[in-house]
This record gives sequence, C-alpha cells and structure tokens, in this order.
Amino acid sequence: MKAKLDAGRALLYQTARYVDIYKALDDIARERKLTPEERQEQKKYAKLADSFTPLAKGMNSEYANQNAYDCIQIHGGSGFMMDYACQRIYRDARITSIYEGTTQLQTVAAIRYVTNGSYIATIRDYEAVPCSPEMEPLLSRLKKMADKFEESTNAVKETQDQEILDFTARRLMEMAADCIMAHLLIQDASKAPELFAKSAHVYLNYAEAEVEKHAGFIKGLDKEDLAFYKR
Repeated sequence: MKAKLDAGRALLYQTARYVDIYKALDDIARERKLTPEERQEQKKYAKLADSFTPLAKGMNSEYANQNAYDCIQIHGGSGFMMDYACQRIYRDARITSIYEGTTQLQTVAAIRYVTNGSYIATIRDYEAVPCSPEMEPLLSRLKKMADKFEESTNAVKETQDQEILDFTARRLMEMAADCIMAHLLIQDASKAPELFAKSAHVYLNYAEAEVEKHAGFIKGLDKEDLAFYKR
C-alpha cells in the first residue's frame, strides 16, 4: 500500500513540476518575447505535462481504490463498520476513477503518447539519471522492463489494427506508468533512502510483475481472440 502511495505521489509531483515550468514560461511570454531556448523549453514541458497528466490522474485514482480496498480487507469486518474511517475512505475513493474523466478516458488521452514514442523517450532519459549504488540493481531490472514495454508497443503498432490498439491501450498505458513511477521512486530513494528505499524495492517487484503480465498477454494475443470479448 505504501509503495503504491509513494509511487503515485512521485508521479503527481513530477506532473505538477512539468505543469509549473511550462505555465511559468507562458507567463513570461506575456511580458516579453521568449528566447529560442525558452521556446524550446516551453514546448518540451508542455508536451511532458500533457503526457503525464492522464497517467497521474488515471493511476492515482486506481491506486486510491486498490489501497482503500486493501484497507477494508486488513481491518476485516471492523473495516466495514462506521466505527472506523476505512468505510468512508473506500466510498470516497470510488468516485476518483470516474469524475473528471474515467480511467478509460485517461487511457484514450495517454495512448497517443505510447504510440508516438513520448513515454519510452522519457523513460530512456530517466535511465541516464544517476542513482545511488544501492539503487543500481533496481535500475538494471527497470531497463529490462522498459525493453518489454517498447517491444509490446512495437508489436501492437506493427499490426496496424486500430481494434487491437484500442484493446491493448490500457495495458500499454499501465506499462508506461509502471516504468515511469519506478524510475521516480529510484530517484527519490537515491536522495532520501531512509524515506523511499523500501518503497522503491517493493514497488519495483510489483511493477516488474505487472509489466511481465501485460507483455505476455500482448505477445500471445491473436486478432481472432477479440471475438471472444464481444457480445
């Protein structure tokens, strides 16, 4: 639960950072003409903000629901009673994946950044960010996760089939988000291991299994299989 919380929070903070930078440059542009370098920065961070926003909203909403569910489960029957806050948290969390755009709509917004290479480019940039020696084994595993995400993306794109892309979009979005959040946690753990090292290890184990699961599903998917998912 804490690992998902830390991962989601890291993604939210990074998204907010990208939004703040490009909004600040927008404000400067109203006062004076931006330099060529500033215009490049403005475009760069606007694109990052646009691509990270559906990930931050979609994944944090889903994690809120998962953590609230686990909270009830941990407390057993008591967690379902009004005596504990769990039941209120559970009810409050449910709406987050619905209002301001359902998770399915966040997937629709995010998939373009999967297919145009924005997410994998960002992930590769993160791979070049130095980390502490303790985090290097995790970073090595994370690079292999990114390879599987890239392979899965290319496999779907090569089909040139919109129906297959739509069907696998949620899985591809989650693979991208898993890789990005794992990178952000490794960066946080390198700076403050006492706060984030455990979460980095736990989340990478979780994300690694999720990426493996989605990659296996996409690899084994056949066009004819789609008929079984239709009424």
